[in-house]
Amino acid sequence: MSKVHIPTPLRQYVGKQASVDVQGKTVAEAMTALVARHPDLRRHLYTEEGKLRSFVNLYVNDEDIRYLQKEATALNDSDNISIVPSIAGGTI
Repeated sequence: MSKVHIPTPLRQYVGKQASVDVQGKTVAEAMTALVARHPDLRRHLYTEEGKLRSFVNLYVNDEDIRYLQKEATALNDSDNISIVPSIAGGTI
């Protein structure tokens, strides 16, 4: 199983867990398993069309999936997936 690390603001949707173990051969399969088990999380990660929201970044073992195979990135059982929401705002 792969482990999905949940950022603090989203933990309320996964029973306050810091991480969730999921099955999946790709990032897409793992994320589908995650939101199937925790459906309230879906609206925070995906658009109505089912696309990953632009401010949600996914990393596999500290590698940004945008520079790998995106959601088709293959997973091994011991891989870690981190959900990292983009942060904006503030002043210069």
